[in-house]
Order: sequence, then structure tokens, then C-alpha cells
Amino acid sequence: MIENSVLFEDLNRLSGSTVLCVGDVMLDRFVYGGVERISPEAPIPVLLVEREKHMLGGAGNVVANIAALGGKAVLLAVVGNDAAGADVARLLSEMGVEAGLEIAADRHTIVKSRFVSGGQQILRVDREKTAAIPADIEQKLIARAEKLIPDVGAIILSDYKKGLLTDTLVSRIIDIARRHGKPVVVDPKGQDFARYRGATVITPNRKELETATAMKAGTDEEVRAAAMKIITGCGISTVLATRSKDGMSLISESDAPAHIPANVREVYDVSGAGDTVIAAFASALAAGVTMRNAALLSNIAAGIVVGKPGTATARPEEIEKVLSSGFAMEKQSYQRKTKLTTKQGAAEQADRWRTRGFRVGFTNGCFDLLHPGHLSTLRQAKAACDYLVVAINSDASVKRLKGPTRPVQDETARTAILSALEMVDLVVVFDEDTPIEYLKAVKPDVLIKGGQYKLEEVVGYDLIASWGGKVVRAEMEEGFSTTNTIQKMAG
Repeated sequence: MIENSVLFEDLNRLSGSTVLCVGDVMLDRFVYGGVERISPEAPIPVLLVEREKHMLGGAGNVVANIAALGGKAVLLAVVGNDAAGADVARLLSEMGVEAGLEIAADRHTIVKSRFVSGGQQILRVDREKTAAIPADIEQKLIARAEKLIPDVGAIILSDYKKGLLTDTLVSRIIDIARRHGKPVVVDPKGQDFARYRGATVITPNRKELETATAMKAGTDEEVRAAAMKIITGCGISTVLATRSKDGMSLISESDAPAHIPANVREVYDVSGAGDTVIAAFASALAAGVTMRNAALLSNIAAGIVVGKPGTATARPEEIEKVLSSGFAMEKQSYQRKTKLTTKQGAAEQADRWRTRGFRVGFTNGCFDLLHPGHLSTLRQAKAACDYLVVAINSDASVKRLKGPTRPVQDETARTAILSALEMVDLVVVFDEDTPIEYLKAVKPDVLIKGGQYKLEEVVGYDLIASWGGKVVRAEMEEGFSTTNTIQKMAG
């Protein structure tokens, strides 16, 4: 039995890892809107577009997961000379990924457009070319890999069978990695796993394992037998087989099989879960974590992302929460007990709620010495939405706004108190003087502020209006304020 405390330590090590990912990058385009009528031109629904969201898919989702876990990601991929390729480059830059993007004149950037109404996809449109990349692009990628591999901890080959990972490119990268003693982890496609000969670990799902071996892979023993066929027949050291609701299995020739049960509380969307598994597993190997512990962490990460819509990532604090729930701790920090999350975490959760048809509310303040006036505002805020995100000023921000003697309670205590309130669903802490960047990330449907503000005085009013949201002014409880409370205490 592995102590969860050891996994906590291993999780913290991921922030020091560097992983090179070579694979097929895609742009996932989500178009959200409402359907209220049928087209007069044909018996098809008319989607009235309300908003769009662009995300990285394929190998792009792999590096997004590496970055979300705190590691450094390097990506080698191919895009077209088009707007979608520019979008891919921008998204990679925003998340801090070092990108080596080769532009191929013979193809478009891969784009998968999903049209969503009422929380359901009504159409998907793909734009792609799957022919092998030209030889000159292949050689450029090999040359880049030769320079990068000595300085990374692990290499991922993310194969979506879109033409980038040619047999030559795969074999050359594996050879370079072996020469430098670096592990290679492969997310495979197709029936011929022998093309990945020499790789350290291969991560097929159940269907891919059965297709490649022509064997059943239902029970633990069947998975072990099929994995051993890959190991002995394809020259691959280890198989990490993902098995959906049955978790995953780590099989190698020298060690006893490790069958890990799934850690899933809610399944919303399984797309991209394999990207999360390989990202977490390779990041852990790059940080020097054992394969068994790397598999345990990646299993938890996968259980987190399947509860989110679309391609998603798992963050360290989410994994920590799962680890914390697995055993009793004598003392837990306030953060372990709270609804505290990051800006990115709040944005992802808000997207998840909206995708399910719920309205997301947002309010902010210092919330120092919580009093009945605060409670009244929060109740009115909750009444205006389904889920409420509360943004509080950090200690440094409060001092700038209120003076050197404030706050009376630090941000850890204020977060813990707010988290205990039933009407509060998430808490975020911002260090700036205003929460404008958090508003941009969360994109709430409703912004709630005290009635003492005029609409044009509300920070973010123009932003809310730009995406069709509204501002609600809460009625104020007379006679209550933190300043008055402090004055009474001072006598």
C-alpha cells in the first residue's frame, strides 16, 4: 500500500519536470447558441450563435495538461499557414508552452468545430489532412528533437494518425531518446504497435489493446496477457492500459502487474482523458517518480477530467483534494477544507455549469469581519443565479484599499468563513485592486454588486454587457459595515 503522503510529495515534484511532446496538434472550436426554429430551406435546426470558445486538442491538449500540472511543456508539431495555425500558436504562448511549430504549405491546421445547444452537441465539422508530412518537414522536426531531448526529462509521442508521426520520425526520436537515457511514452494509434519499438511505455485504451493484439482485454488476466503480447512482440518495455470504468493496469515483464481501480465520482465527458493520463504519467516520470506512483497520479487526474465537459485539464489542487479525501489527517489547512480555487479553476467550473444550462453569478469584496450586511448581499446574489463565485481581495490588496491596519482577518480565514456559507459555491482571491481579470476568465451571466453603486460605476459593467450578461444591484442593509464594527470594538 502506498501512503498518500508519498503521493503528495510526488505530486509536488511535477512542477520541476520538463516534457517534450511530439504529435498531432488540433484546434477544438466550440460554438454555443440556442435553437428556436427549423430552417425554411431544409428540415434542419437554425443555431443562433451566442459565443465561441477555442481550445487546444490532440497533442495540444497533452501539453495543456502538462502546463496545468505545473510542469514545463515543449511541443513539436505541424500547422498550416492559416488563421487556425495562428490561434494554435497564440494559445500555446498564453499557457507558457515552448512551441516548435513547423508550417506545412500542403495542409490546413486541423480544426474540429463542435456546435452546441442546450448542453448537447448538434453537429461536428472536421477539417484535416491525414497524409504523411513532407520529407523536409520531417527532417526539420528530427533536427529540433535532437537539440531538445538532452534537456528534457521525458518524451511523449502523441499519435492521432494525422500524418505527423511517420515511421521514420517515430524511430529516430526513440533512438535519440534511448541514446540520452530518456523515457519515451507513446499514446498509440492503429493496429501495428511494432512501429513504436524501443519505446519505454505505451498507453493504449482497452479497444486499442484488443485491436492491436486480436485478444480480449476485459478481465485483469486478459489485460495482462494482451499487454505481454505487446511487450514481447513489439519490443516495448511497459504497457499502461487504460480501461475506462475499470481503471488502468500497469504491466511490465519484470514486475508484478498493478491493477488500479478507477477514481471517478462523475462522468460527464471522456474526450481527452487519454491526453491527461499520458501527460500526468510522463510528467511524473520526468520528475523521477516511480512508474507505479506515476500511474496512480495519472489515474486520479483522469478521474477528474472526465467530470468536465470537452477537452479539459487536471490541476495539482484538484489532485490534492482527491488525495486528502483518501485518508484522515490530524490537521488540515484551511485550503483543504474550503471552496478556494484558482482563476483558471473558476473559469473551467463556470464553463461546466453553463454547459449544463445553469446561470453563473459573480460578486466581489474584501469580506473582512463578515456581518449581516455581507450575508444579505450574498443571499441576494445567490438568488440571482444558480451558482455563485465570490472573489475576495488578497491581504495586500486590502491594505492598499483600506489602509495598513486592514484586513483584520487574513485571506485564509476570510476564505474559510465564506466557504462555510451554503450560498457560496466557489471562492477566488485576487491580488489586484479590481477583479477585472477574474471577470474576463469566469464570464459570469450575472454580476452582483451593492445598491450604492450606479451601473456605470460597477467594475466590469461594460464586459458583462459585451457577452450578454446583466448587473444586479443588491439592496443594502443599513447600519452594517466592517468599519463601523471596528470602531465599536475600539470603544
